[in-house]
Amino acid sequence: MARRLQESVARVAVPRSTSLALGAKGRIASIDILRGLVMALMALDHTRDFFSAAGFNPRDVTEPALFLTRWVTHFCAPTFILLAGLSAFLYGRGRSVAKTSRFLLIRGLWLIVIEFTIVRLAWTFDLGSFHELTAGVLWVTGASMVVLAALIWLPNWVIAVVALVMIAGHNLLDVVRAEDLGEGASVWHVLHQPGLVHLGDRVSVVVLYPLVPWIGVMAAGYWLGPAMQLEPEARRRLLFRLGAALTLGFVLLRAINLYGDPAPWAVQETWLPTLLSFLNCEKYPPSLLYLMMTLGPALMLLAVFEHVRGSFARVLATFGQVPFFYYVVHIYLIHALAVAAGLAMTGALTSNPAIDVSLAGVYLVWLLALVLLYPICRWFAGLKERGAGWWWSYM
Repeated sequence: MARRLQESVARVAVPRSTSLALGAKGRIASIDILRGLVMALMALDHTRDFFSAAGFNPRDVTEPALFLTRWVTHFCAPTFILLAGLSAFLYGRGRSVAKTSRFLLIRGLWLIVIEFTIVRLAWTFDLGSFHELTAGVLWVTGASMVVLAALIWLPNWVIAVVALVMIAGHNLLDVVRAEDLGEGASVWHVLHQPGLVHLGDRVSVVVLYPLVPWIGVMAAGYWLGPAMQLEPEARRRLLFRLGAALTLGFVLLRAINLYGDPAPWAVQETWLPTLLSFLNCEKYPPSLLYLMMTLGPALMLLAVFEHVRGSFARVLATFGQVPFFYYVVHIYLIHALAVAAGLAMTGALTSNPAIDVSLAGVYLVWLLALVLLYPICRWFAGLKERGAGWWWSYM
């Protein structure tokens, strides 16, 4: 597949397609729309975090509405990181490998710093919380960019192999447990098994997103980059077929219950919980089946979105044009809404109120957050579009 894709790109010398461009800087509309969609869904997940204090299990297959609310947000991180890799390839067009590598290294380190500072404050509203850190999606995106900065010096087929081995093979490592590794436990938490890492006596980091297989997901996005240079019909056909193959592969591999996820599905009392059990794949770390389940439909949507236009698409594209800005601001905004709701409901002003609203209430707050985010993101997208400074590429 890697060799055929490279050969296809080599045969077709395609200038940047005007049907793909959005804005003066030639952004690709379908990428922005898809990224904007998963950013909007990400806000739903975080709204649920702030507005549901009850100790329920969002993966309970006997609660379909709650399960599906959580399940649909599973598409966020894999798609976001895949598109980051794809965008890294597009950034490198017309630039030297050295310049692209330097950009990825600096941007990756920048994202890691932001994760442990500005984003940490967004989650806690507590200046005294920096001794208890969380390595979340910005951390792993930044770390994957740092690794990609080295990988892009290698041939594309090597990058493809790295991606395939990490994504398809990492579940073989599930049998290795951090608790059995002694002093090596912290390294394993960073690499593959989520867990608590102590940095000295006073600082700890909860690693939610270990490096493997997320590095492979970003590498896969970079390897896929040449597909965006194919003729429009060839590109859409390739993306859709690849996505359909991944989705079908998920169904078949999940059905046999032999490999790809640490938790096998099981027949439940009725058909709907059985279906949800089938879809209930592990995110921490993301199993092979989890990634096939999410990235397959994402690639099909990327193909479909090349035809999508209209006001709704423009809203999503606006979010997708400013993913870093959106990510930081949406956590502050939703947290602020939670604080305001807590004050209104209890009369007490606290930085982390224990709010528990119905699922319908969560959806209402989510929609309110999106309405408030749109003009802010549109304003910032305009600034970014007009900006000429080098620093805008890091925003």
